Amino acid sequence: MATQRIVWLNGVLIPGEQATVPLLSHSFSRGSAIFESFGVHKSPGGPATFRMDEHLKRLRHSADLLGMELAYSDAQIAAAVAETVRANNTGRGLIKVMAYWGEEAVVQMVPDAPLDLAVFSIANGGELHLDDYSAISACISKWRKLHPETVAVEAKAVGNYLSGYLARKDARDRGYDVGLLLGTDGFLAEGSTESVFLVKDGVLLTPPLGRILAGISRLSVLEIARTVGIAVREEALRLADLDAADEIFTAHSGVKVHPVARFEKRELATPGPLTKQLLQIVDDTLNFRDERFAHFFQYL
Repeated sequence: MATQRIVWLNGVLIPGEQATVPLLSHSFSRGSAIFESFGVHKSPGGPATFRMDEHLKRLRHSADLLGMELAYSDAQIAAAVAETVRANNTGRGLIKVMAYWGEEAVVQMVPDAPLDLAVFSIANGGELHLDDYSAISACISKWRKLHPETVAVEAKAVGNYLSGYLARKDARDRGYDVGLLLGTDGFLAEGSTESVFLVKDGVLLTPPLGRILAGISRLSVLEIARTVGIAVREEALRLADLDAADEIFTAHSGVKVHPVARFEKRELATPGPLTKQLLQIVDDTLNFRDERFAHFFQYL
């Protein structure tokens, strides 16, 4: 429950119900907050985060892209994560780091203060279904991915997720779990919160960076695939490539490899052989049975 949660806010641990901002704050009313979400795991050596170093690097990159200033160093944020996990006694769960302007801003468009910072540690369960590899259905959304010349699409910013909300709602209204977005150029981009992978003739395919978020789960899947000798291509993909794919899966912080059993009206064997191979490696990695990817974790 949020009321029982302990939140780290600007250097102080406070009860969850006190972690609030004014309704007229810039980041609430303008959508200017940036954030990162990543897993915390129970390891034989204690709590461990999944690629927190990469996530904090991306948080700083988001701030740079948007001309914002973080008030804390990566080391300070990492220490805040450790403190928050201990305070909440979180086992398997999700860390959410939010950087935002919390002061009321009625008309001011460009604040010049450093961002406030909040850290949440949320246990698995409730609306979180971490590591649930159950197959999903996907469709092409009627909405298009934001064009990179209109907003910084590689920034993990709250305002950018309005398009993700529309894509997910469109999919669910039509009876699917997720909606995949094409770019304004007609090429495959990503889902609401998901990177997209296809398998064709034993080759793993995924859209290139530039018009999509540089997903950490995407990065991890590609590193795993290359390490185990799977052929990988990052290239522009069209709807026809989805229609012809032997396998499709998505990747995001909650589920690193999420098989797609139905794309539009087409049923796919799930999981396909390559997806199954990656699923097993991911499961072994997240349960600390595969030392090849031990560097993915930072211990708290």
